[in-house]
Amino acid sequence: MQDIIQISGLSKTYATGFTALKNVNLGIRRGEIFALLGPNGAGKTTLIGIVCGTVNASTGTVTVDGHDNVTDFRAARELIGLVPQELTTDAFESVWATVSFSRGLFGKPKNPAYIEKILKDLSLWDKKDNKIMTLSGGMKRRVLIAKALSHEPRILFLDEPTAGVDVELRKDMWQVVRDLRASGVTIILTTHYIEEAEDMADRIGVISKGEIILVEEKKELMRKLGKKELALQLQQKLTALPPLLADNKQLALSADGSELIYTYDTQAERTGITRLLAALNEAGIRFRDLSTKQSSLEDIFVGLVHQDRNGAAK
Repeated sequence: MQDIIQISGLSKTYATGFTALKNVNLGIRRGEIFALLGPNGAGKTTLIGIVCGTVNASTGTVTVDGHDNVTDFRAARELIGLVPQELTTDAFESVWATVSFSRGLFGKPKNPAYIEKILKDLSLWDKKDNKIMTLSGGMKRRVLIAKALSHEPRILFLDEPTAGVDVELRKDMWQVVRDLRASGVTIILTTHYIEEAEDMADRIGVISKGEIILVEEKKELMRKLGKKELALQLQQKLTALPPLLADNKQLALSADGSELIYTYDTQAERTGITRLLAALNEAGIRFRDLSTKQSSLEDIFVGLVHQDRNGAAK
């Protein structure tokens, strides 16, 4: 699939000497939902700011559907809608006025029917005449999305779009995102709610300390890095693993001694479960129940960032 955004050799060092991005190379495919994950301070917002033209890069280039976002800024920026983290908008304007004004900033002709559709899709229609200052935080967040969509962009950046939004509003917003994607809009999102990325994204990128440490299809990432856990509920609690099992690095005893946790790779030729059960029987350890759990994307993300901090995932 063709890339709609191409980022090459991108670095950013601020006047203070802090390097926020280091030689980032990344392609965003046309029509995909791409989730960019990383801890606070990893460089997510700086990267988005450079692509959207609100932050200047130190080195490197960004092209948006073939337009260089520096030498052909106007054409590149017109393709992009940006929903920032900060709830900054015109406090004394009405919802209708501020969204309509945002459309005009891009030189688009008035289209009341389109603005009405956006507001209805975002459950803002009954608030269209309200001043922004009277809205809740969740509703202000929706207004930011409406403003970003007002000029009919083909690319939408969502920087922590559901921060501070209640569960019901969050579900509505993600339905809007799905509908946009279905219409051909490319979505790039950052989120602290990793379960959202797991549910929504086609591909996952992980950034840590200003460097992209992984870009992978979500399904393939889950297949390759996802582990499974076998939990054995013991008939009698243990204070420690018996000598026969103590050297098994995949086996752990729960804090209260009531459960054994065995972690294994589902893609490995042998899981080791048969051998484990035989060893438990030989050690005289009986269990009353067992269950399995697949690693979540959050487990994978935490593991990747931990490895990177220790210099093991470069």
